[in-house]
Amino acid sequence: MLQDYEIIKTTTKNTDRIMAVAEFILVLFLIQSALMLFTGQVEQEESFRFRILAHSNTPADQKLKEEIQQEIEPFIHNAVSQAQSQSEIVDNLEAIEETIIQIAQSLADGQEVSLERKAALFPPKRSGLVITPQAPYDAYILTIGSGRGDNWWCSLFPRVCFPDQDVEKADDVDNDKVTFFIWEWIKSLFD
Repeated sequence: MLQDYEIIKTTTKNTDRIMAVAEFILVLFLIQSALMLFTGQVEQEESFRFRILAHSNTPADQKLKEEIQQEIEPFIHNAVSQAQSQSEIVDNLEAIEETIIQIAQSLADGQEVSLERKAALFPPKRSGLVITPQAPYDAYILTIGSGRGDNWWCSLFPRVCFPDQDVEKADDVDNDKVTFFIWEWIKSLFD
């Protein structure tokens, strides 16, 4: 016959439970921190944008929108690059409003052109690792005709329109092929 063995249960200590809860909370905190880091959400009151709405989606209207964007972009870039804060950007853009309208009207061939500053709903946008959420943002909106076509937009503060001006480009680019040791080792096993 089999002898009955006494089963010895190890009692878990309260400290083990407390440590498990603390580790769980730490993991949640790390996940939340990583999400905040990689989404890089910008406060709505800190963001300022510029948008151009085309009359329609016809190729001619989209080309007109792109021509206007290319003509006014140097003025916007100048206003943004001279400013140190959002309020300075707004002041600089207010100073060039008439110039922007005149340029757009001269290219629009009689279509109605309007420029207004208001809160406008923008879709989410990714620039590098920064993701800006869909939300209403303070924006200048240049509307050509009915404004029912595709739009062009960018964030002026923080600068998303002109990211290359803030970062110096490297002159020489290494064209070395990147390889991973473990992957190369696995491939060599099957060769």
